[in-house]
Amino acid sequence: MKTAVGGAAAAPVWQAGPSSRKLFLEEQTYMTPGLQQIATFSQLVLERGDRATLYDADGRSYLDFVAGVCVASIGHGHPEFARGLSEQVSRLSVGSFCTKNRVEFLRRLTQLTPKGLDRVQLYSSGAEAVEAAVRLAKSHTKHFEVISFWGGFHGKTGGVCGLLGSDFKHGLGPIMPGLYLTPYPNVYRNPFGLCDPAELSARCLEFLREKIKLETSGRIAAIILEPVQGTAGNVMPPKGFLQGVLDIAHEHGALLISDEMITGFGRTGHWFGVQHDGVVPDIMTIGKGVAGGFPVSGLVTTAEIAQAKPFANPSGSSSSYGGNPLAAAACNATLRILETEKLPENSRKVGAAMLERLRKTQERFPFIGDVRGRGLMIGVEFVEDRRTKKPLRKEVCRAIFDEALSRGLITMAYSPSLRINPPLNITEAEAMKGLDILEESLDAVSRRFQL
Repeated sequence: MKTAVGGAAAAPVWQAGPSSRKLFLEEQTYMTPGLQQIATFSQLVLERGDRATLYDADGRSYLDFVAGVCVASIGHGHPEFARGLSEQVSRLSVGSFCTKNRVEFLRRLTQLTPKGLDRVQLYSSGAEAVEAAVRLAKSHTKHFEVISFWGGFHGKTGGVCGLLGSDFKHGLGPIMPGLYLTPYPNVYRNPFGLCDPAELSARCLEFLREKIKLETSGRIAAIILEPVQGTAGNVMPPKGFLQGVLDIAHEHGALLISDEMITGFGRTGHWFGVQHDGVVPDIMTIGKGVAGGFPVSGLVTTAEIAQAKPFANPSGSSSSYGGNPLAAAACNATLRILETEKLPENSRKVGAAMLERLRKTQERFPFIGDVRGRGLMIGVEFVEDRRTKKPLRKEVCRAIFDEALSRGLITMAYSPSLRINPPLNITEAEAMKGLDILEESLDAVSRRFQL
C-alpha cells in the first residue's frame, strides 16, 4: 500500500457548513470529550429527517446508512410516531402506572417474541437492561458467574464493563469479579486460524467448555451473547453455534441471555436474531429499534424465570423511567409501524439486494476483504492486504468517510470494519443510490492513496 498522492496530508474533502460548524464548536465548549466519532468527525448539526434522509442546519441532505447505530428503525420524522408521542405528552409523561399504550405494546410484543418469552420489564438504556438480565439470572440460578464473548458489546456501566470483549475497558481499574470472556466464532477474523465455519464453531464451543472447567468456580449464572455482533463489525456466527451455547449453559445450570439490542425488531430480516437459528433463549435484552429513537430498553423472559427473587421483590426489577407513559407510547407506535409497514420483510429484501451489490463492489476494490450480513445489518471489512487481513489504516478509512459525507452519505466508514445499518424503511432505490455514493467514494480514495 502506498501513501496518498503528494503525501498523506492531502487536503480534506469534507467540511461542515458554516451554521453547523458554528453550533458544533460552541457545543464543544460545554460537552466533555468522548462523543461518538461520527459526530466529532462530521461536525454536523442535524435539524430534521424524512425516512432515510437527514437534513443539516445548512440545508444539505444526506442518505442515512447509520440510523443512530440501529436506533431509527422506522426512519426519521415518521408522522404516526410523532402523532403518538404528541398525543401522549399532552396528557401524561411520567409514572409507573399502567397505561393503555403499555398494555397494547406488551400484547403486540409478546405475540412476536420466541415461544414462552412472555414476561417483560422496561428500562432506559442498554446497559441497564443487561445489568437487570444478569440480576435476574443470578436470582433464578443462585449462581454468580457470567460469561460473554470476544468482540461482544453489552454496555459501559461498571456491572457489565467486564463483559466487553474489547480493549474499551482498559485503564478503568479492577473489573467486577466473576466475569469471563471466551472466543466468538468470527469466520473472517477467527481466533484459531480455521477456514471451515463448522470446525471453528466446534472449536469455540470446546474452548467454552474448557474455560468453565478450568477458570470458573463452576457457578455460572448466565452466558450472554449477541446473535450477530454489532460493534465488532456485524459479525455472524456459523449456523448451530447459538444452539451449542444454549446447550452448554443448561448443562451448567446457567441461563442463556441473547442481547438483541441491535438485532431485534426486524434489523436482521427476522423479528429477533435468534430466530435465524430457531433458538429460544432464557432471557432476551431489547432496545434501540424498539422505540424509534426514544430511549427505551428492556428484557423479556419466561413466567417461571421472572418469579425469581430478589429480582421479583417489590421494586426489585423496576426502573423510575422504564415503561413510563411517553416510553410506552413510543414503543407502541414503533411496533405498530414495524408491523403494518412490514419493515422486517423490507429489511430482508433490501438487505439481500445490498449484499449482492456490495459483493460486486468487492470484486472491484482489492482493499475490501469481506462482505457479510443479514437483513439491514451489513458488515464490510477494509484491509491493507487480503492475504494478511491487516485492517486498513485509519487515515484511509477517514478519507472514505469524508468522501461519502461530501457526496451526501452518512456512514461509519471511519473504521476498517464498516457497519451499514440504514433505517428499516429505506427503499431499494435509496439503498442503491447510497451504494453508488459509497462506490464513488471508494474509487476516489483508491486513486488518492494509489490502493
